[in-house]
Amino acid sequence: MNNPTPRHFGIIGAGAFGTALAANLRRNGHRVTVWAHHTPLVDIINTRHENTRHLPGIALDAGIQATGIIGDLYGADCYLFACPAQHMRELARQLAPAGDVTAPVIIASKGIERGTGLLPHQTLQEVWPQSAIAILSGPSFAAEMARGLPTAITLAANQAVAQDLAPALATRTFRPYVTDDVTGAALGGALKNVIAIACGIVAGRKLGDNARAALITRGLSEMIRLGQKIGARADTLMGLSGMGDLVLTCSSPQSRNMSLGIALGEGQELADILAARNSVTEGVHTAEAAQTLARKSGVDMPVVEAVCGILQGTLAIDEAINGLLARPLKSEQA
Repeated sequence: MNNPTPRHFGIIGAGAFGTALAANLRRNGHRVTVWAHHTPLVDIINTRHENTRHLPGIALDAGIQATGIIGDLYGADCYLFACPAQHMRELARQLAPAGDVTAPVIIASKGIERGTGLLPHQTLQEVWPQSAIAILSGPSFAAEMARGLPTAITLAANQAVAQDLAPALATRTFRPYVTDDVTGAALGGALKNVIAIACGIVAGRKLGDNARAALITRGLSEMIRLGQKIGARADTLMGLSGMGDLVLTCSSPQSRNMSLGIALGEGQELADILAARNSVTEGVHTAEAAQTLARKSGVDMPVVEAVCGILQGTLAIDEAINGLLARPLKSEQA
C-alpha cells in the first residue's frame, strides 16, 4: 500500500470495533485519539495499551491515545463514530454543539434511530449539516481486524469523499471497496443485526442449518425490498455491506446479535441476557425501528416482525416460528 498522508482521527467510541479501527489506522501512521465512555478504560488503554474490557489479550499500538473528555477530539482531521447508533445524535451534540464540523466523518455505527426512523448518516446530517459523511460497513469482526487478519468492507460516500478516505483507511489486510450508495450501506449494516437475532434463535432451538440458511436468504430479501423502497440499490445490499455482513453475523456466536438470539432460543430472558453484557447488542434497539420503518414504507418484513414481537414479549418463540412456517406459499421473488 502507498503510505497515506498522516491525519488526526478522532474516534467516538472505545468498544471493540472502535478499538479495532484505531489499531488499523495506527498501522497507516495516523494519529489516533479515542473517546471512551467507560472512564476506567481510558487509563488502561493509555498505560497498558490494551482494551481489557472489549478486546482483551490484543496488544495495541502505544500511539493510540484514549480520553474520557469528548471535547478533546474537537479539531481532528476526520471523525469516526463507532458508538451505539442510538447515542450518536447526543454524542455529536456534545462534541460540537454548534454543528460547525466541516471535517469528513466516517460512521461505523450500525442501526436505525428509534423515534425518528433515521439511518445514522441522516441523524448526523441533522446535527452536523456541514460535514461530508461516509458509511463504513461490512463483514468485520473486531478481534480479527485488530489482529490484522484480512478484512474487506464497504466505504460509502460521494465519489470525492470516498476516494479521499479509502487510501487513508486501507492497509495490506484491510480493503475498503467504494460505493456512492450511502443508504444501502447503512441499511444493510442495521438490518443484518435483526436477522442475526433470528438466526441465533434458530440455533438455540436446534432447528438446524437448513432453517438458518432459509432465514439468511429470506432476511436478505426483506433487506432488499425495504432498501429499494427508501432509495437503496439492490446491488449494494448484495455486496459486502449487505449480504457479506449478513452471512458473517448470522454464522458465528462471535456476533453479539447471534449470541443473544442463541440465548433467547435456549430459554433465557432478554433482560438477564442484556444485564450480563458490557456492550450494546444493536439489533435489540434496531428491531422496533426497522419494524416501524417497514410499516411506514408499506414493506412486508415477516422475519423482522417476528423478531420484534419476541423482543417485545408479545410473541412466544414457538408461536413466531410456527407463524413463519404457516405463511402462504408464494414466488421466491415476492
